[in-house]
Amino acid sequence: MTPHWNEIQPVDEYKACLSGVLHETDRKILTFLYQPLIGAKCFSLYMTLWAEVEENRLIARVSNHYYLMNFMDMNIQDIYKERLKLEALGLLKTYAKKRGDIREFIYELQPPLTPEQFFHDGMLNVFLYRKIGRSHFQRLKEFFVDQLISKKEYHDVTRDFQEVFSAGQPTINEEAIEASEASRNQQFLSKAESKGISLSKNTFDFSFLESALKGAMLSKVVLTPSVKETIVKLSVLYGIEPLEMKSLILSSMDEKDEVDIEVLRKSARDWYQLEKNSQLPELIHLVQPVSLRTVENEPVTQEEQLVQYLETTSPRQILIDISGSLPSKADLKVIEGVMFQHKLPAGVVNVLIQYVLLKTDMKMTKSYVEKIASHWARKKVKTVKDAMELAKSEHRQYLDWAQNKKQPRKQAAIRTEKLPEWFHETEETKKPLTNESTNVEAKRRELEEKIKNSRLKRQVKQDEEN
Repeated sequence: MTPHWNEIQPVDEYKACLSGVLHETDRKILTFLYQPLIGAKCFSLYMTLWAEVEENRLIARVSNHYYLMNFMDMNIQDIYKERLKLEALGLLKTYAKKRGDIREFIYELQPPLTPEQFFHDGMLNVFLYRKIGRSHFQRLKEFFVDQLISKKEYHDVTRDFQEVFSAGQPTINEEAIEASEASRNQQFLSKAESKGISLSKNTFDFSFLESALKGAMLSKVVLTPSVKETIVKLSVLYGIEPLEMKSLILSSMDEKDEVDIEVLRKSARDWYQLEKNSQLPELIHLVQPVSLRTVENEPVTQEEQLVQYLETTSPRQILIDISGSLPSKADLKVIEGVMFQHKLPAGVVNVLIQYVLLKTDMKMTKSYVEKIASHWARKKVKTVKDAMELAKSEHRQYLDWAQNKKQPRKQAAIRTEKLPEWFHETEETKKPLTNESTNVEAKRRELEEKIKNSRLKRQVKQDEEN
C-alpha cells in the first residue's frame, strides 16, 4: 500500500457530494449496522461529509483537508485511514485529479444497504454477528423489521387514473417536455441504490471451478451472476478454494438443478465452523493498522524503509516478494491461523514471516510459527519495532525451539522485588556473534535485497499502468 503522504496532503482540496438523496433511515442504518464494523471515527467522517452537503442539495462547497483536520480533531493520516474503510465497505467513491502541486478530490458518499440487503448480504451480517453477539444482533434485526400486514381477506378497490381524471383533448406539448429536462451540467435529486461491497471476481478461480463442475456433469450455466457474486463473497469471507466450493455447490442444488443461494451460504458457514472450531470470521486489517505504525513521515534510513515496508504490505505480498511466486495454500493457512487465532497485527505477522523463513531455510513450519506467535501474543506485541526487538532478544530461545532442544531447568532466582529483564546483564548476552549468527545476518541482507528488487518491479509496473 502506498504511504499516505504520497496519496493525500492537508493542502489538497476536496468536495463532498451525494450519489443520491440520503434520508433519516440511512442515518439509523449507518449508526446501528455499520458503526460497529467501521468504528466511531470512520462513522464520524461519513456523517461530517454528509453534513457539509446542504439540505435538498447534492454537492457541497470546496474545502481543503486542513479544514477537515481541524473540524474533526484528526490528523491527515487518520483521515486517510478512515476514508479507506468507507471505500472498502462501499460507502464512498473517491475521484482525484492533479492541479499543479495540489490534488483535488471528489468524495461521493454512497448510500448504505437497506436493512433487508444488509441482513441478507452474506458478509456484512456475518461480521456484525461476530462483532456484537447473538442477543444484540437479534435486537438490531427486530429494530429494522415490522409486522407484516396480511391482505388475504381484503379486496383491492384502488381506482385507476382514468376513473378519476380525464386528460382532455390529447396534445403533444414540446415546450413542456423540453422544460422538464435537466441541463447538461445538472442532475435531479433522487434516491440512489447501494451496490454494497465491491469485490473483484479475479479473487476466485472460476475457470477451475467450471472445469470441476463439468467433471461432475454440471454445466457452468448454473453459475448465474447472482451465484457468482455469492461465491466470491463466500470465498473472501471463509477462504474457500474452488474444489471445496464445488462440493458446497453440489450440496446446494435444488430439484430444478439450480443453486439455492441460501442453502449455499448455510453450507459454507457450516463448513467454516467445522474447520475453525465453530468460530465465525471477523473483520481484520490486511496491513498494519495506521494507529500501530511507527514511521509517520517519509522514511530516511534503511531501517525506517524496512519498517515502513513491513507496515504497509500484506503478509500475502510479503510471501510473494520473498519467494518470487504465489504462496502455497498451506503457507497461507498458517498465516491466516496466526492472524485470526492469536490476533497479531499484520505488520507483526510480517516480521514473524521474515524471521521464521530465515531460521528454517525458507520453510513455513506450522508448529514453529504458532509457538513464536503464541509467545508474541502473550507479550502483547503490537508494532513492527517491538516484534523486531523481541525477536532479537529471544533469538537463542527461538533457535532452540527450531532445533527442538529441551531447555535445562534453571534454578529459580531469589528476589525481593521485580526488575526488568534488561537489568540482569549476563555473560551470555555479552558473547560475540557466532558463525551461525553471521550466516543469519548474511541471509537477512540477501532477503532484504530480494524484497527491495521485488518492490521496485511492482512500482515500475504500477507506474506503467498509471
